[in-house]
Amino acid sequence: MKIDITSFMQVAGLMAAVLVGGINVASSQVVTGNSSDPTLYDYCQQYQTLYTKIREQAVSPDSARLEFRSIMKGLQERFLSSETIPSDSLQRDSLLRTGTYFSFPIRGYTKSAIGGSRGEGYRGNGFDLFDYNVRGSHPAQDIFIVDRNQDTNDDRTGQPVDILAMTSGLVLAIETDWHPGSDYRGGNWIWVYDPILHGLFYYAHNNHVDVSPGQWVKAGQKLGEMGRSGFNAYKTRSPTHLHLMYLQIQPDGLPQPLNTYQWLLMAQLSK
Repeated sequence: MKIDITSFMQVAGLMAAVLVGGINVASSQVVTGNSSDPTLYDYCQQYQTLYTKIREQAVSPDSARLEFRSIMKGLQERFLSSETIPSDSLQRDSLLRTGTYFSFPIRGYTKSAIGGSRGEGYRGNGFDLFDYNVRGSHPAQDIFIVDRNQDTNDDRTGQPVDILAMTSGLVLAIETDWHPGSDYRGGNWIWVYDPILHGLFYYAHNNHVDVSPGQWVKAGQKLGEMGRSGFNAYKTRSPTHLHLMYLQIQPDGLPQPLNTYQWLLMAQLSK
C-alpha cells in the first residue's frame, strides 16, 4: 500500500490536535472536560504521576506495570478511534521505509555524532522501567555535541543546541526542576508518545524544556535545548550529549526497548 506521508501526517496532526482539545498547559495544571471518558491530557497527567512515583520508589514495580498498561491501552484506543492512525504493520512499515518519517534529534548534527562505532553504546539487556533500583543497562543511543568547555553551547557557534522531536507525537511528561546535586539520573527529560508506532521516545539530560504535557509536536520541532542535567551527565567525565531511548509497546501493554540506530541513520537532518 502506497501512502502519501505528507498528507497523512497533516491529517494525523490535525486529528491529534482535536483529540487533545487544544490543550497546551503546564503539567501542574488540572483540566476538566465535559465527558466522563479520560482525555488525552488526563493520560498525560497519569503518566507524569506514574513516572514520578517510579523514580521516587513510591509504587511497587508490579503496581507500576498495571498502571502503565492501563495508560498505554487508553492512549492507543483514543488515537485509533480517530481512524487516521495506521492500524496494521504493513501500513506502518510503508511509512518507515519512506525515509522521511524520522528527523535527526539534534539540529546541525549528523549521524557522525552518534556515540560509539555503529551505535554500539546501546545495551538493552536487563532494562526495567518500573524498578528504579535496576542498573547496568543502557537501552539508548547517546548523541554528542562539540562542547569541550562543557557550557552546553556548541563550540563552533557559541549557541545552545536544539533538541528536536524525532517523530510526531504527543508530549506525555516532562521534568524541568533538576538541579546540580540531585541524584535523578535523567535530569530534565521529555517523554513523547508516537501513536503510529505505538511507542515512547525519551529525550534526557536537557538544559531547557520548551514543550508541555498535552502538546502535539511534529517531527523536527524543537523540544528543548541540549544540556548536562542528570546525576552522571553533569559530571565532568561525561561529554555533553542527548540520551535518546525508544520503548516499543508490546501487545501485553508493556514496554520493550528498541535500538534507534537504524532510524537515526535514515533520519532527515535539520540545519
